[in-house]
Amino acid sequence: MSRLAVVLFNLGGPDRPEAVRPFLRNLFSDPAILPAPAPVRFLLSRYIAGRRTAPARAAYEQLGGASPLLEQTEAQAKALAAALAEAGRDARCFVAMRYWHPRAAAVLPAVRDWQPDEIVALPLYPQFSTTTSGSSLAEWRKLAGANAGLRVLCCHPLLAGLIEAWAEPLAAAIRRARAAAPVQVLFTAHGLPERVIAKGDPYAWQVEQTAEALRAAAEARLDEHDGIDWRVTWQSRATPEKWLQPDTRAEVKAAASEGLALVLAPVAFVSEHSETLVELDIEYRAVAERAGAAAWERVATPRTAPSYIEGLAALVLDRRPRKRLCPASCTGCPVAVR
Repeated sequence: MSRLAVVLFNLGGPDRPEAVRPFLRNLFSDPAILPAPAPVRFLLSRYIAGRRTAPARAAYEQLGGASPLLEQTEAQAKALAAALAEAGRDARCFVAMRYWHPRAAAVLPAVRDWQPDEIVALPLYPQFSTTTSGSSLAEWRKLAGANAGLRVLCCHPLLAGLIEAWAEPLAAAIRRARAAAPVQVLFTAHGLPERVIAKGDPYAWQVEQTAEALRAAAEARLDEHDGIDWRVTWQSRATPEKWLQPDTRAEVKAAASEGLALVLAPVAFVSEHSETLVELDIEYRAVAERAGAAAWERVATPRTAPSYIEGLAALVLDRRPRKRLCPASCTGCPVAVR
């Protein structure tokens, strides 16, 4: 039986308080994140990391001093390997983080030592961006060599199993919130500078497709659609330049000031981490409560939800050529226009 290696890519996060600053340096040293000449980027990355270390450490202190992302990604890898084994494949799943351990440089030798017949790259970002999946894939290819065989599953913004994993929890959250007041649903995603989108990055378009599919799936589970407003918003702005709008924090405050019930669904994240557990659950919830929100609900990420893992397994096993989802204007989409 042929051997299948699946490499799950994710952002990574500090595993102890002392790792916060080097994690941030790694992040801002990436030209996909900070597009500047190498010497300038080197200096800027250290300056920005220095400025952001204290607030970042404070956030991680609320999570016990470390990010839970690696543990959750490893659980997803284990669940996916089990699903692939159940489908009759001799498969092993590996986890490669972009900005903290285990880095691709350490994972690649482990993959090679297992001697797989096929390697599949599976970024755990549902929507493709040159700043996330694109960066991880570029690093892997640089280390592995351009001719190293790699089947890339660049994104899964409309994966049926993913939408199913979110749909009932979202519908249930809306039912609870609607008992208090009309509902404002915010499909929140990590933002990007507008300059990235202007260059053809497909991320924002794909986030909107995910949100629309999830809205339809949630509505199908609701008896009543009145009194619900749906909106895509963007969180986690990190630089002073112009970012995607509308801003999640501002929309939370505005809706709460009108006495609405808020339901937040983080549609760009499949695991819990500081941007859900701290930014949404603590910081934005406090904004909502101070502004007078009638209710607050936050939909959990799918993590190892059976439908999501089964969907990923089906994606890995489907060897048909990938069909392009993005419009031609999204020139950063890695799937060729046919």
